[in-house]
Order: sequence, then C-alpha cells, then structure tokens
Amino acid sequence: MKHSIYLLALVIMSSCAQKQSIDYPVTQKEEVKDTYFGTEVADPYRWLEDDNSAETAAWVEAQNEVTFNYLESLPYRAEIKQQLTDLMDYPKHGTPFKEAGKYYFFKNDGLQNQSVLYATDDLSKEPTLVLDPNTLSEDGTVALSGLELSKDGKYLVYMVAKSGSDWNEIFVKDLETGELLDDHIEWVKFSGLAWYNNGFYYSAYDKPEAGTELSESNQFQKIYYHKLGTAQQEDQLVMEDSEKPKRMFGAGITDDKRFLLVSMSEASHGNALSVKDLSKKGSAYVPLMEKLDYEFHVQDNIGDDLYVLTNYRAPKYRLLKININQPEEANWVETIPEQDEVLQSVSFVGGKIVAEFMKDAHSVVHVYQYDGALDYEIELPGIGSVGSFSGKKDEPVAFYSYTSFNTPGEIYQYNFDTKETSLFYRPEIKFNPDDYVVKQEFFKSKDGTPVPLFIVHKKGIELDGSNPTLLYGYGGFNISLTPGFSPTRMVFVENGGVFVMANLRGGGEYGEEWHQAGTKLNKQNVFDDFIGAAEYLIEEKYTSSNKLGIMGGSNGGLLVGAVTNQRPDLFQVALPAVGVMDMLRFHKFTIGWAWAGDYGTSEDSKEMFEYLHGYSPYHTIKSGVDYPAVLVTTADHDDRVVPAHSFKYIARLQELHTGSMPTLIRIDVKAGHGAGKPTAKVIEEYADVWSFLFYHLGMKI
Repeated sequence: MKHSIYLLALVIMSSCAQKQSIDYPVTQKEEVKDTYFGTEVADPYRWLEDDNSAETAAWVEAQNEVTFNYLESLPYRAEIKQQLTDLMDYPKHGTPFKEAGKYYFFKNDGLQNQSVLYATDDLSKEPTLVLDPNTLSEDGTVALSGLELSKDGKYLVYMVAKSGSDWNEIFVKDLETGELLDDHIEWVKFSGLAWYNNGFYYSAYDKPEAGTELSESNQFQKIYYHKLGTAQQEDQLVMEDSEKPKRMFGAGITDDKRFLLVSMSEASHGNALSVKDLSKKGSAYVPLMEKLDYEFHVQDNIGDDLYVLTNYRAPKYRLLKININQPEEANWVETIPEQDEVLQSVSFVGGKIVAEFMKDAHSVVHVYQYDGALDYEIELPGIGSVGSFSGKKDEPVAFYSYTSFNTPGEIYQYNFDTKETSLFYRPEIKFNPDDYVVKQEFFKSKDGTPVPLFIVHKKGIELDGSNPTLLYGYGGFNISLTPGFSPTRMVFVENGGVFVMANLRGGGEYGEEWHQAGTKLNKQNVFDDFIGAAEYLIEEKYTSSNKLGIMGGSNGGLLVGAVTNQRPDLFQVALPAVGVMDMLRFHKFTIGWAWAGDYGTSEDSKEMFEYLHGYSPYHTIKSGVDYPAVLVTTADHDDRVVPAHSFKYIARLQELHTGSMPTLIRIDVKAGHGAGKPTAKVIEEYADVWSFLFYHLGMKI
C-alpha cells in the first residue's frame, strides 16, 4: 500500500456556524491524503492526532469555550445537577470477600469520589479502614484499579490509575503497621496481580518515550515477578516474545498457590493458556490451549484437576476438567456441557460449583456437584444481573450482588448447607422502585433476526409517540449489556423519559455466534439492529423521531456516530462518548491494534478497507445534510480510545453540517475512558449531557 501525504495549511470557517448561531472555532485543514488499494482518502484533520502540540491544545480550549458557553445557557442545568447529586448521595456497599480470615469490602458513603476499602473479622462489627483512595489526590482523580492480598493477609498490593489513564502504578502496604513500603512499580498496563511467596506477578511495558505516553502503540508486553523489598529494575522477567510485538501476557495464580497460569493473546477476544506447577521445582509450562481464537480461562483447581471455562467447540461456553498430568484434549472431561443459555461465570464455593448463566441478557444461577450433576437453581429477586459468588470452597456461606434497572446494588448472603438466601445489605435511596416499569420486548431487525430491548419508564405513560426516549447500545467485543442500576440514568427516567437498552449483535448476550454476527464484514448488522430498535420504538408509539436521542460509549460511540450518519432523519439528539470514529487509523494508537479481531483493519484487504471506509463516522459525514443535535464527549487522558477520534470527527461535522442543530464537543481534563472517574466529575458531566438532551427533546423539570 502506498501512502502519499501532502501538507498544505488551509484555514476554513464553515458558513454553517452563522446559520446555527454558534460561532465555532476556526479549524485548520491540511492537505493530507492516504492511498488504500488504489483509493485516495483525504484526512484534513490529521494534525489533531498530535496530543502534545500547542495547536491542538489551543483548539481544545477554543472548542470547550464554545461548548461550555452553550451548555451554561441551557435551562434546568442547575436543577439537573442537584437531582444528580441527590440521587447519587446514598451509601453503596460492595460484596464482601474473605482472605486470610478477614472479610474485605468496598463502601462509599454517598458522594465520595472513590469507594473505600474496609476489613473486619466479623461482619456484625465495625470495620477498620484499609485503604482510602480519596486521600491519594485532592480531586479524586487517582483511582484504585486492582488489588491483591498476600496469603497471610500481611500485605496489600494495589494498583492505581491517574486521571483515567490505562497506565497503572503498583504500591505495597504493610497491613500490620499501616506503612507504605518502598516497592513501587511503573508502566503497568492491562495487568492483573498474582501473589506468590514473598512477591507478586504483574504485566508491564517498557517505559515509553516522553510525550508519547497517551498515544504510542503499546507493544511487547512482558510478565515480571517482583520480590518485596527490591527495586523494579531487579524484577525477574518471566515471559515475553521478542518476535511478536502484539503478543499480550497475563499471569494468574490458583487459589491454593500451586499453579501459575499464563494467558497469551493478540486481540480483545481469545487467548492461549499455559500452566506451570509451582509445587515442583523446575517444572515446565504445560500448554492447555495453543490457539488464540477461543476464550480459555482456568476458574479454579481441585488437586491436579483444573476447571476451565471456554467457548472452544461451545459458542455458549462450557466447563472442562483438565488433569495436569494428562492435559491432552482427548483426556478432557466436560463437567458442565454447553446449554441453551450462555455460561458466564463459575465459582467454587460451599463444596459446590455455582454457575451463572445469561438467559435473554439477564442472570440465572444453577448449582452443580463437582462431577457436573445439576443440583438446583437459586431463585433470584427478579430479572436482573448477579455478581459472581464470593466465598470459599470449604465454607458454607457465600455472598453475591444483585441489581436491576430499578434496584440499586443489593448484597445477599447464601448458605449452602440450608439453601437459604438472606438479605445482607440494601441501600436506602431517594426514589421508589415501584414507581417504575421494567420490561423486555423483542423486535425483528432488518434481516429478520429477533433482538431484545429492555425498556424502563415511570408508570402511567401513554404510548402516543410523544415520550422523550433515550436509546442506548454497544454491540461489540462480546460484551453483554445486562440490567443494572444507574442513578444518572434514573434522573432521565424520573423526569418523564423512556430509557431503552438494546442487546445488539456483536455483544455476548447469545454467545460467540451472536458476537461474530456483529464483527468485521458483519458490522453493519449492529447498525441495522440499532436503527431497527429506533424504528420499533416509533412504530410502537413509545416516541417519535423528534423525541428520540441515542447514546453509546467507546465502541458504542462508534455505533452512535455511524447510525447518525446513516439515518440522520431518525434521531433528534446523538451523544457519542469516547468513540472510535476513524476506522482507517484506529489500530495505530495505544491498544487499538487489539480491536482488529472485531473490526479488521484498513490494511487487511481491499474489501476490508472499503467496508470500514463505508461506515467510518469520520469519513461518512456528508455536506448539506441536516444532522441531529450532537454532543461528543471525550477526555484528555483517554489512552484507550485516543481523543483524536472525537476531535477529527467533530471538526469535520462542524465543517459540513448545514442544519440548525448544534454540533459540539465536551473535552474533560484529568479524565480518561471512564473507569475510576470520580463522583464529582460524573455529576458534572451528566449535568451537561442531560441538559443538552433535555433541551433538544423538549423536556421540562
């Protein structure tokens, strides 16, 4: 493939700014062109990919000034912010987990920016504080991103992320003295923590060049072992591949600390797996799965038997038992065969195997004997989502969380001896769950495929096509959207909105076949599903096109951008968040190359290039089209989907859009892709986003 690049600075000022009564910033264009398989593609806003340039910084400042001036002029912004604050101000309790004879759990008093870790040897007693991430920064932008306890409970190893970046740092705290040790590990990314003996395993990259930390392609990940009391430079290199720059490595340890589990992958889905018996000195790695095409994850072990959750030859997953002494596929034992529902997770607690299945995008829990015999089903409070069971193999008591659209996170205690469930914690929140309707409906997509929708609204609405409605979707990377409570979302519903979540192809709601039906050359299925969902809501008189907004983040941001370009007449408001907007160059930044398993890349083939170019949000904006009101959201420390995607997309949209609706971008500072965002920033962001949505859907408070 030849690339020809010509740089010629041009300055434009779109006439649509005057038509929309918004004075958009002047955005420079450059004559940059790439050639893909004989097709020339212009990329006039390539310069916005440089996150270190003074020109980009000035552009960001100018865009934010326009956006915030607009948002501050909208009605109800202060009232919405107060409602958000009130609804988010309730105590939140995490599921307890037991280590070294103590129970640990996270708790947030209400509006704390980050949840706090506590411990107790008796859950009926007042706990002691273990780690408060709120003390790590004044503004709450340092978040806890992972933790591991030593087997004796003396040390806490924890990771923190700053300003929303994927980069992590590791620290170690002595829980007996409360002191922070000198151990400090940097340039950790996409890593777990696995304690073994007097140290831990982790995954890291080489230190990037200064100025490239948030954009440079992440390559040559390695596994290290760190021994307490030593410098990072002395850490033992455990695994690397100097010939495969895109090979990623992860290390885990079984609960009995006997087996080291090394996972290898090159995409966001699928992994190879090797196991090393640490109880035998000098033992070799035993490969259990050498292909990278399937999910293959050890859930636990009982003696020499490893239990593996996989979709290998089982698109909806199954549980295998593999003996380490006879690891060949011919000797594998199928403990839980593939079912009609998707097997999501497996826990070994109370002498049983607890299997959580997903049926039509909600949880079902079955209990099995170790030999795979089905014992019974655990009755759940309703149609919702269950967190994994937390407990020990040899103890009868376990905990699990339950949530739904109108049910904040509840914690239940389950006794395997008596088979009794008891409520452990129910948060008190300032709304009545009985005031809301939560239901699931199905519609047929363009090709006849049935697609489920969750619909949430206050009781008593009329299906007359006048209801302000927000359609939310994702549709990718085998990620399933299941029922869950969101106080930010409830502000929209409380004010008369209808919230709809669509379970699009590309997700994992119906297993690997559902996932693959929305990837690569099948990606249009995802957009068709989303468009079909919008048309169904209009046909069923929930709403109309001038009362319909759409929202999605990351891959969901791509979704919103693509369908807005394909059907601008169908929506009134589009809210793409941290979206993948340039489908020809996404793989050139940070971890973008790992998404090729879902998307393919523009370099794969002429057919793949043309397909990506045909729906890429940045490239498919047309001149002379009336687009919906668009508010793009991104952040300066997003090194998952670099903000250049959103920058380039909104620059082109402002250039070509000729309608009367605003096309704006909100660029947060000291924030990233979303994980670990402090409560204060969440409230600020949703006050802005909801103000924009409420105004353009004609909602009042």
